[in-house]
Amino acid sequence: MKDASMKPVSQMTPQELAEASAKAMWNDDSASQRLGMSLDHIAPGEATLSMTITDAMSNGHGNCHGGYIFTLADSAFAFACNSYNQLVVAQHCSVTYLLPGRIGDRLTAEAREVSRRGRSGIYDIRITNQDGQHVAEFRGHSRTVKGTHLPVES
Repeated sequence: MKDASMKPVSQMTPQELAEASAKAMWNDDSASQRLGMSLDHIAPGEATLSMTITDAMSNGHGNCHGGYIFTLADSAFAFACNSYNQLVVAQHCSVTYLLPGRIGDRLTAEAREVSRRGRSGIYDIRITNQDGQHVAEFRGHSRTVKGTHLPVES
């Protein structure tokens, strides 16, 4: 990601704003970082994050615990809906698991904006493995709250 932080927010392109917002969020996102996630793509209303499933993420069946799949999708959701320099939180999320994640799999969560009106947004996140198999589908409903990631000049 380019560093557009020296440019005033009002002069940033939508892509620069998305990149600067993501950088500001990533710097404080110890959960995503400590789970080994990588932020692979960011654009207005879009984000792609990936993560390799480790032994520590396994459940009693020897597969990836669903909570880690949810967490990967939730992180992609967060970066997508926070890409406009507004503070946005999750209001409601749901996940449907289609295939088990396996230890050693590289899972990718691709988030895309479906709707953004007023303070509410809807985002769909598709989680796939390294073979392109569809592992899970996540839908997140967002809510904009007060504040920005980057200082806004008056």
